Amino acid sequence: MGNDPKSEPPIFFTKPADAVVESGAAIPYAANTSNLHFEVELVVALKAGGADIAEADALAHVWGYGVGVDLTRRDRQAEAKKGGAPWDVAKAFDQSAPISALTQGAHPGKGRIWLSVNGETKQDADLSDMIWSIPEIIAHLSRSWRLEAGDLIFTGTPAGVGPLHRGDEVVCGVDGLSELRFSIA
Repeated sequence: MGNDPKSEPPIFFTKPADAVVESGAAIPYAANTSNLHFEVELVVALKAGGADIAEADALAHVWGYGVGVDLTRRDRQAEAKKGGAPWDVAKAFDQSAPISALTQGAHPGKGRIWLSVNGETKQDADLSDMIWSIPEIIAHLSRSWRLEAGDLIFTGTPAGVGPLHRGDEVVCGVDGLSELRFSIA
């Protein structure tokens, strides 16, 4: 998104529980936007919580992984950034976090992460290119919030984010994990 990735700590935001949508859903085009964007991300599912978790201990808190899409009201995000306001209206809305089935197991340190819209690849990268590692993300988060078993952490997106329109069919994946599919109604 044009920022110097490691010059500042990672930026975190939250999504409400009703943001989560299972694979296969038809998601209504979000209200209060004319610029809905996709961002494919690796999702981390925690099996244990804690505060001030050390990077060296972070992966011991992970149950497994999935594929998620952070749906964003990009126009509302630009307004919030310009005004120095929180991103809640841009990120934390109903059905804004479609997610695949979760897979228990070891951290996929590398592997393809991709997203296509209507059969055209829009995002395609490798997990090894992530700016922040999973242990770094967990450690940073746990310094500001007590993490709990069952928490889902979306980890950031590769280049290529873009708009979605009514009728779009989205398919995305991470090597070794269940694919995520949804449409925009």
